[in-house]
Amino acid sequence: MPDIFDEVEEDLRAERAARMWKRFATPLIGVLVLVIGGVAGWQGWQWHQARQRDAAAASFLATHRAAEAEGADLPAMTARFEAMAPEAPAGYRTIALLRAAALKAETGDRDGALALYDRVAADTSVDPLYRDLASLMWVLRSIDSGDPAVLAARVAPLARAGQPWSASARELAGLVALRAGQPAEARRTLEALAADVTAPRAIRDRAQRIAAGIAG
Repeated sequence: MPDIFDEVEEDLRAERAARMWKRFATPLIGVLVLVIGGVAGWQGWQWHQARQRDAAAASFLATHRAAEAEGADLPAMTARFEAMAPEAPAGYRTIALLRAAALKAETGDRDGALALYDRVAADTSVDPLYRDLASLMWVLRSIDSGDPAVLAARVAPLARAGQPWSASARELAGLVALRAGQPAEARRTLEALAADVTAPRAIRDRAQRIAAGIAG
């Protein structure tokens, strides 16, 4: 992971903070999209093992592989994932919608992506793991233009101890604070994350680099 922050002054202004989190957002999006893709592939394989879901698994995996191929028609792949959802088994429907949302964001349809993330996050029939992931991605995709207060409120429950996406949510919370022109709060959040031995090593290392940059 390349360095994201370079020579950040202690008295960081809000507009400089905004430029800096934009530089960081791309790799973080990449990481989370890879998580979705990995979960998608695993889930698809599990469905493939169940005889009653062979057709759904085959369709999903074919579309997933097509979307990952070089030169893929991503809008067409997005439409295929969305088309699978209405008649799909519950878990499969959720993963298909998350993949469709990620592809919408990748192709510039931010509003469409946010709508799908909200749809998954609001669906009480969906496993909380995926609902929380959808909320996390909603915050990430909204961070450049959303109200920082709204973003902070939405990411806060995800950052609590014991939540499945807690480390990523705390990282996002630091970026939200930075975007809001609160470098001291961002630094405190990221330093605490960097010191948390229960967080994944890659996230801890990244948080440490960012916090060090903010501290100058």
